Amino acid sequence: MVAELARLKPAPIPAIHPVPEYAATGALAEAYARTKTGFGVPWMGVVAMAFAQYPAFYDRLWSALDPMARSAAFATACAELRAEAEAEAAALSPAPLVGRLRALGYDARELEEIRACNEVFSAGNMPYLLMATLARRVLEGQDWAGGVTPGPAMPVPPAVPRPPLIEPHHADPIIASLYGEIRETLGLPFVNTDYRAFARWPSYFIPAWEDLRRAVRSAAYEGHVCRVHDKAVALVAGLPSAPGLMAEDLRAAAAQDASVAEVLEVVRLFQWLLPGLALNVGFLRAQLQETP
Repeated sequence: MVAELARLKPAPIPAIHPVPEYAATGALAEAYARTKTGFGVPWMGVVAMAFAQYPAFYDRLWSALDPMARSAAFATACAELRAEAEAEAAALSPAPLVGRLRALGYDARELEEIRACNEVFSAGNMPYLLMATLARRVLEGQDWAGGVTPGPAMPVPPAVPRPPLIEPHHADPIIASLYGEIRETLGLPFVNTDYRAFARWPSYFIPAWEDLRRAVRSAAYEGHVCRVHDKAVALVAGLPSAPGLMAEDLRAAAAQDASVAEVLEVVRLFQWLLPGLALNVGFLRAQLQETP
């Protein structure tokens, strides 16, 4: 599969200024609510919070994305992308953790709580990755031509609670050190929501991260992430496009908020990091499978 968009990490990494959900008010809070409802997710991903700091850009992007995000075609694309991420994660041979966790005292209920937390992100990262890929594709000049209807809207999924997060200012020295290691290993100035949710169980997440860190640092890792990236690009190219989104229109909206170059660098950052995040969450999920 040949990607229309090459993987590209901005250098330097652009500054982002996302407003947490609890602090969002007015039009920003409404944008957050629309995003979560449209994607059927219980949390506002950092990617969408960063995009929403450019309100004209994000409103224009969402107005085109919203009808399609509720369709069966989009749900199918998300499922295919998740399958790709989990297959690439499995190819990195995650070490099973269930036996070690049981030896520490984790019971079946606690293990299911961790799996349920993982499921939120295993499913929910996919629409965010497709959104970032679409935004980059259009900002870089590829029109998302209208005319192909997305079909009837899917039923709204049942509400799922937002996972509790261990924010950096909640962290004890051990978790603070872990967060620093995550940032260094992944080459990012922030810790994604997923990891802040898993840190609720330090005796689980610390050994889980140690195994994942070895995979991230392996020679094979980037090739697996590239295949997730390529799959996202291919899926976005095939998404139904009514009402469509022209590159000129999205760039004009972005220019109302900042320079187009600034917005594009933020979009590129998340379109670069999300394939790896999707794979990493799949890796953590595979660690929790029961072994014979």
